[in-house]
Amino acid sequence: MAQPGDVITNPASGETLHFIDTAATTGGELLRWEHTLRPGARVPSDHIHPVQEERFEVLSGRVSVRVGRERRELTTGQSIILPPGTTHGLRNIGDDEARVLVDVRPALRMEELFERVCALAQVGRVNRRGNPRALPAALIADSCRDVAYLPGVPVALQKGGISALAVLARLLRVDA
Repeated sequence: MAQPGDVITNPASGETLHFIDTAATTGGELLRWEHTLRPGARVPSDHIHPVQEERFEVLSGRVSVRVGRERRELTTGQSIILPPGTTHGLRNIGDDEARVLVDVRPALRMEELFERVCALAQVGRVNRRGNPRALPAALIADSCRDVAYLPGVPVALQKGGISALAVLARLLRVDA
């Protein structure tokens, strides 16, 4: 479980997360971290948080935030709040590293999702964008339900597919 001060990286996606407040230190109300993206880096997938609000505040650099079908450019000092159910993504569009303060409310098990994905990335078990392969991803998603889903596919269908793939992964003793 992440603690304030812990730092994790996904070398494939070019992201570093420095935890400031965690679920354990906020009673589950908030997860806050500084998200650093190298030039050209982006979060591995656009996604939706069905029950969480997410806030980005650019500490330095220039980023593009996908919000639904739109893209918004934010620079140092600017922020945006993404309500639950909003498709979004984050990309560094500057020539320098971008630093973004991120708040997610409630925390749920998001830090666990990050820790597990970054651990797989550290040992090369992710694709070039930083996403785990299907069976490990299903195990992570199954244990971190309602944290994030992919846009464009009904959540009910994703939940069913995640459950089925997680069963298969457990039968095959896939490690995630």
